[in-house]
Amino acid sequence: MWEQLEEGFWKKNRVSKTDSAVKDVLKIIDQVKAHGDKALIELAKKFDNEDIDSIAVPRDEIDDAYDELSEDLIDALETAAANIQRFHEMQLDGDLKLTEVEPGVFLGVKSTPLERIGVYIPGGRAPYPSSALMGVIPARVAGVDEVICCSPPKIDPVTLVAMDIAGADEIYQAGGAQAIAAMAFGTRTMERVQKIVGPGNIYVTAAKSILRGTVEIDFPAGPSEIGIVADETANAAFIAADVLAQAEHDPSSACVLVTTDASLPKKVWAQIEKMMAAAPRLKIIKEALNNSGYIVKGSAEECIEAMNEMAPEHLSLQVADPLTALGLVRNAGSVFIGPYTPVAAGDYASGTNHILPTAGNASVMSGLNVSHFRKTSTIQMISREGLEEMAGVIESIAEAEGLIAHRDSVRIRLKKK
Repeated sequence: MWEQLEEGFWKKNRVSKTDSAVKDVLKIIDQVKAHGDKALIELAKKFDNEDIDSIAVPRDEIDDAYDELSEDLIDALETAAANIQRFHEMQLDGDLKLTEVEPGVFLGVKSTPLERIGVYIPGGRAPYPSSALMGVIPARVAGVDEVICCSPPKIDPVTLVAMDIAGADEIYQAGGAQAIAAMAFGTRTMERVQKIVGPGNIYVTAAKSILRGTVEIDFPAGPSEIGIVADETANAAFIAADVLAQAEHDPSSACVLVTTDASLPKKVWAQIEKMMAAAPRLKIIKEALNNSGYIVKGSAEECIEAMNEMAPEHLSLQVADPLTALGLVRNAGSVFIGPYTPVAAGDYASGTNHILPTAGNASVMSGLNVSHFRKTSTIQMISREGLEEMAGVIESIAEAEGLIAHRDSVRIRLKKK
């Protein structure tokens, strides 16, 4: 039901709900750590109701998947992949930069790609080829040596093709918390990774959080959510369509409208009811709408402030002056400006990444980008003249800290006594 929400609703209901999954996830992690491939095959039967002989997907199965897709769909995946690659190449800033900040003092940063990363691609309720593109392509652009993918068995042909187009080196049919554990620890078949990225349900999110330290992760990502800021100029049907697009993801998805127009929520709900009649994922949508609703505010500034408190995964600005509103936005995973920028554009085709922090984590975390797959080392190169210039500063602070060997490491170079 579409109802007016109380202040603080988002924090109460969207803060990570992984606590309920932790006990079960810990058991799964222990099982995979102890038994590797055998555990993954057993858990595939238990959780996915699939009998598999091996977790590795062979090359011939990937090739066969192309035959099951139309040429139009393959073309669409390739076009989306090209757009995603183009956008992420814009984020590259070179491997090494050195700047002479003082005479004889050169400082800079060396950026180095990770060697092996794992991408988790959800399955279950629907195939998500777009998540394969979004996870693998930025890693490839970043220069990662090896990229592996895990997705619940049996992997849909469209997802297999997307993984291949994106450039995955290895593909494994393993889902849920068990896939995260396998990538973190490694198995006889699957070599462990340095970092795991990708969205998932509360079990996947809980596993990523628990195993952080054993393996690096991107951020908590899932279930999906949208915040919409709208005024009297907004199109109620467009808003309703965006709400349903998020609601159909998962029963735990959430959609919140914050508006200055008190009459708009009723108009939006009328459109939602009309559109739901033909929705194929109606049961999921109805459950997600229980997590959803609207808030009426007195000004555009108050609407944006409410969204900053929520820090939504997706933020849609459907107001008369969206660029001014954008200037006030501090916390959002990805922002969609204007009536003709549906979230679906970012999900599939524009090139921005749809793997984004959820549950308020956009207040401190960024969506998946090239930097998630690279690490930086600071660089300094100093001439004798440069060291002479800063020697006094180094020596004074070293003496204040009582670290005389630090001071003397400068003096010996300058032959001071």
